[in-house]
Amino acid sequence: MTISLRQIRYFIAAADAGQVSKAAMDINVSQSVITSAIKNLEELIGTPLFERHHSGITLTYEGNLFLEHARHIVQSVEEAVHIPRRVKEDIRGSLNLAVTYTVAGYFMPKFLSRFTRAFPNLSVNLLEANREDIEEGLITGRFDIAVMLTSNLINHEALSHSLLLRSRRRLWVNSTHEFLKHKSVTLRRISEQPYVMLTVDEASNTAQRYWNKTDYKPQTIFRTSSVEAVRSMVANGTGVTILSDMVYRPWSLEGRRVEVMDVSDEVPTMDVGLVWATDSDLSESTRALIEFMHLSMGAGQPATPQ
Repeated sequence: MTISLRQIRYFIAAADAGQVSKAAMDINVSQSVITSAIKNLEELIGTPLFERHHSGITLTYEGNLFLEHARHIVQSVEEAVHIPRRVKEDIRGSLNLAVTYTVAGYFMPKFLSRFTRAFPNLSVNLLEANREDIEEGLITGRFDIAVMLTSNLINHEALSHSLLLRSRRRLWVNSTHEFLKHKSVTLRRISEQPYVMLTVDEASNTAQRYWNKTDYKPQTIFRTSSVEAVRSMVANGTGVTILSDMVYRPWSLEGRRVEVMDVSDEVPTMDVGLVWATDSDLSESTRALIEFMHLSMGAGQPATPQ
């Protein structure tokens, strides 16, 4: 038995939806087709990929590992189909690419490795910086382009951007938390819990903005710039937090599980995108990265300055 790309797509849809029925509706196929695809994958791999429970399905540890590879396979196939062959050998030179901390750790590495393979004659100088330094560097020409949290962008007049990913923020709790009895939870209820606050990439500032729209505030017991510290503390039951799906992983370093829940109140998404100076003359290498990233995200080729 061999694995088909269709089976992999069905598996990803089920993992994203958390329910076979919802996945079937999302991609317009029958539930039985998705169920059969998952069963065949599990038989071929030799281990369960999902845990089944009354409210849906959740990935096992092995399923989570397989999901990372599955996404890579689908993205690689889409890139192979869409990226024009003519540009791969023609584009030469260097590209100064800035990224923020969260993007460097949880978004960019897999795309960067494929981009450098696709354009072997293009040298990428990757630099990590905070939002303020990146904005200044783009305007002064120190950076050609950046991949960063565009939802944090301040200088909209001098900088242009295009969206790559809109990652929803959800509540993280440990696997035995009382909140899991409910489909979603309000900020009022969350404010009654000990809260672990992430500070990196202005995460605490963003949190404060949506909390300030309510009559409540989080009972912050610890502030940290480490996503892994937050994950471990939540998994061990020390507190809860609200973070984006992009940085979510179901297992802490100690092997304890972190669950996610929807928040009933309005919480903004964390948006990731490409940013460049509005008045800059985009080089061929910069345009290649823009096109590559949008094709990789399945968004087609964006409109960029001529």
